[in-house]
Amino acid sequence: MIAAPEPGLSARDMVERAVALRSALRERQAETEQLTHYPKTTHEDFLRAGFYRILQPRRYGGYEFGLPVFLRVVTETARGCPSTGWALSLTAAHVLQVASVFGARAQDEIFGPDGDFRAASTVAPVGIARPDGTGHVVLDGTWPYSSGAPYSTHYVGQTLTAPEKPGDPPGPPVLFVAPRPAWTVVDDWHGVLGLRGSGSNSVRLDQARIPEYLTLRATLLDLPVEGGSTGSALHGNPMYAGRAPSFFHSELAAVMIGIAYAAADEYARILPTRPLTLDPGRTRAGLDDYQRHLGEALGMIGTAEAALRRTAEDWMETCHRNAVGDAPFTTAEDNRLALTFLNAGRLAWDVLQRILFRTAGSRHARDGERMQRYFRDAATYWTHVGPSMAEPLAHRVGRDRLGLPSDDIPLIP
Repeated sequence: MIAAPEPGLSARDMVERAVALRSALRERQAETEQLTHYPKTTHEDFLRAGFYRILQPRRYGGYEFGLPVFLRVVTETARGCPSTGWALSLTAAHVLQVASVFGARAQDEIFGPDGDFRAASTVAPVGIARPDGTGHVVLDGTWPYSSGAPYSTHYVGQTLTAPEKPGDPPGPPVLFVAPRPAWTVVDDWHGVLGLRGSGSNSVRLDQARIPEYLTLRATLLDLPVEGGSTGSALHGNPMYAGRAPSFFHSELAAVMIGIAYAAADEYARILPTRPLTLDPGRTRAGLDDYQRHLGEALGMIGTAEAALRRTAEDWMETCHRNAVGDAPFTTAEDNRLALTFLNAGRLAWDVLQRILFRTAGSRHARDGERMQRYFRDAATYWTHVGPSMAEPLAHRVGRDRLGLPSDDIPLIP
């Protein structure tokens, strides 16, 4: 057992710490973009606050606060700095999958003596896992878009099983956890439109050898959790018996809602500073139209956040029913939850681009303006593989409701 740094820390304390950091993160936005990852000062803030351990099992020095608390911290962090919120979420989140499906021997090694764990990942499999005959596999390849890689202690990646004989196609997917000495960060996160400070670098494994017990015949899109999981039994917590795709969509939605709130904060700051062209003694803050724009935006963002919070509770309840044997966490349930999370993120994007950015004024679309940064970051979210799943998820949910098979509809082209 590894004791948490602050055993008495409450969920409310955790969220309040995220709120308290918002101003500092906002001031570090430009520096974060320049570095292409959040600065060491922010990393140290997160270590002290315990943000990396929110979902981590208590057995390994974590807090096990659950998905609703995690998403609130991500939303508040993204409200301070979208790139930082994105990177925090996509490194502090993968502990959930590791703790869900890997055995005790693997988890003992992964979490080590102090529970220090942060893991970047990416959804696409790369390369082949080749057994070397000594109980290890050899991994070679470059895994792109590994958000949060610069501060990660591990890499959660996907590859393919080696073919049984030469000329055969590769076998099923393999999920692996590679410790930090096994891989390097490629300096290639440059020239992107948004999320410039998210540290979404590629990760390179060059003939890296890792123990076979740090690999699993599984994929992040279909973890073996129905009826409970290795992790839910090991940790006595149903949270570790949940499917990953809906969980991943919750992360993206939390970031987008944080960005939308950040844009609304900036909009409220801008209005009293913008004199009217024909009446410079007054500002836009006194005009009904702009008051209504802001109110409409806040109402829609609040709706998106309400959907996020309620669906996070639904996700936790679905995990519980699965672990105790009341009802399995099926792909149909996963599809339903994922689509609701995705719609919350889409609503936040719609608010930002249709109301806040459009009516803020062209001067706030210039380089260095926060409103421009929020638009760039949100637009980059819109190009992510997650939002591209909207149509196949809707198709799946419709077929699920009609009692028709839906697993044959690919989520990723």
